[in-house]
Amino acid sequence: MSGCVACGRPLTLEIEHSPDSDTEIQASSSGKGKAPAPEPETVPDDVELNCGCHFHWQCLLEAYQITECPNCSRNIATNSDTVGPQVLCRLRNEGGLQEDVDILPLLTEESYLKAYPEDRKCRAFLEFCREGDLEAIIQMLQEDDEESDEEMEEDGDDEPPVRKITTDELLRYQDPIGDNQSALHAAVQGQSQEVAWLLLLLASQLPLTEFPAVVFQEAETLGIMRGNVEGKPDIRALRDTDGKSADDLAREIGGVWAGWVGTGRLSV
Repeated sequence: MSGCVACGRPLTLEIEHSPDSDTEIQASSSGKGKAPAPEPETVPDDVELNCGCHFHWQCLLEAYQITECPNCSRNIATNSDTVGPQVLCRLRNEGGLQEDVDILPLLTEESYLKAYPEDRKCRAFLEFCREGDLEAIIQMLQEDDEESDEEMEEDGDDEPPVRKITTDELLRYQDPIGDNQSALHAAVQGQSQEVAWLLLLLASQLPLTEFPAVVFQEAETLGIMRGNVEGKPDIRALRDTDGKSADDLAREIGGVWAGWVGTGRLSV
């Protein structure tokens, strides 16, 4: 194992540390000025595939392969009767040595996002909905409003421009590598009623009379309100890979959704 087969460099990663303020203060008070910058710390960064080839994690992702080694072209996928295809590897990083780690889900995700980089923002939006991070959700929506229609996002200096995602697309996105779930599915899964009300306000045709007054008060505070939804897909009608609506998912989860199921809030 001499190094990464992709770039040839040692299988380590440098970690930069901010200057130690206490050290600087002590050095300054002693009249010696600032202390010299510490040597960069290195940690292991080694992905050993089952073919025996070693990569840095980022180098492996950039190689853009899923079931075969980008270096020797051997098939690195295995099949399990219980979980299906896997790409098992040995990882060495700052957390130590990990054996038989399945990296197929991550490689699949990165491969998809390399082909469809505009989906990276949409999938981040769904994750915020799943986490119930209302502040991050509002920030993404406001950023969309501030961008001009002609603006193209750049994804790195050497990458082609990424197609701009509209607010309507962001709100109604369904994740192709995440069971085709929508943002409303994600909010239900994360048991966030606050996020669900926001999504219904912005991307459904649920009558405004069905919303509690507090929802309008919060929306006004955040500077958002329903636009024209006529002719646009109702987020409540979106179904995942298993054909389940957000209402179906809420029925399975129960809990905070007990009073919502069957009321039409989450279904059309």
